[in-house]
Amino acid sequence: MAAYLVRRILWIGPVLFAVALITFVLMHQVPGGPWDRAKRLPPQALENVNLQYGLDQPVWEQFGRYLLDLAQGDLGASFRSRNRPVADVLADGIRVSATLGLLALAVSVTVGVGLGVVSALRRNTVLDYAAVAFATVGASVPSFILGMLLLVLFTARLHWLPSGGWGSPQQAVMPVAALSALPAAYIARVTRASMLDVLQQEYVRTARAKGLRERAVVLRHMLRNALIPVLTVIGPVGAMLVTGSFVVEHLFAIPGIGRTFVNSISARDYGVIMGTTLFYTFVVAVANLVVDALYAVVDPRIRYEAHG
Repeated sequence: MAAYLVRRILWIGPVLFAVALITFVLMHQVPGGPWDRAKRLPPQALENVNLQYGLDQPVWEQFGRYLLDLAQGDLGASFRSRNRPVADVLADGIRVSATLGLLALAVSVTVGVGLGVVSALRRNTVLDYAAVAFATVGASVPSFILGMLLLVLFTARLHWLPSGGWGSPQQAVMPVAALSALPAAYIARVTRASMLDVLQQEYVRTARAKGLRERAVVLRHMLRNALIPVLTVIGPVGAMLVTGSFVVEHLFAIPGIGRTFVNSISARDYGVIMGTTLFYTFVVAVANLVVDALYAVVDPRIRYEAHG
C-alpha cells in the first residue's frame, strides 16, 4: 500500500509538467495579449512592457523561465492586478471556492447517498419513484439554469434571499443548491444501482437469516460494500466542487477562484491562468489518490501491491 501511494505521488510531477506545457503553449497561441485594451498602448510603450515581462522572447524560453520560477515556489505576477503575486490572487479566491465547494459536496453526498439508499430499500414504491424523478431532473438541468430559476423565484418574486455576494448564510443558500443538485442526482443514481446489486448478494440474505436488525444489515453489510462505486464518483465530483464552479460563481457574483479564472482568460492574464490551471490539476490528482486509498479502508479485500 505504501509503495503504491509513493508511486502515485511521484506521478503527480509529470502530470503537472504535461498540463503546464500544454496550457502554456495554447495560451500563447490565442490571438490577443495582456495589453490589448479599448485604448491601445503606443508602440514604444507596448515594446517596453513586453521587454519588462519577457514577452518578447520565444515561447520555449518563456516556458523555461516559468518552470525555473515555479521550482522556487514563484507563480509569477498578475498583469491584471497591478503586479500582485499570483499566489495572493489565488489565495483569496481559493478560500471562498473551497468553502462553497465543501458545502456543496456535503449536501451532494448527504442527499445523494440518502436518496439512493432509500430508493433501493423501497424499490417500486412512491419513495423510489420520487427519488428516481429527482435524480433524472437534477441530472438534466444545468447548474446555471437552476441558478437562474432560483434567482427568479427566491429573489425576484419572493424577496427571501439576496441575489449574490458572499459572506452570510443567506448568500450561500442558492449557490450551494445550484452547485450540488447535479452531483447529488448522479450520486443518488450510482448509490441506488450499487445498493440494488448488493441486495442480491448471499451475505445479505445470510445476515438477515441470522436475525440481525435491519439497521445493522444496511449499515454494516450493505452500505459499506455499496460505497466502492460511490467513492469513484465522489472523488472527481469533490475536486470539481472544491475548486469552484465558473458559471455559478459568475452568476451569483461570488469572488471565488472560478470567477477569477474566467476574468483572467478574458484579460489574457497569463500568470493567473497558469496558476489556476496547475492548482486545479493538483487538486484533481490528490482527490483521485485519496479515493484510491479509501478503497482499501472501505473494503479490506482490496490491496495494492508493488510490482517491479
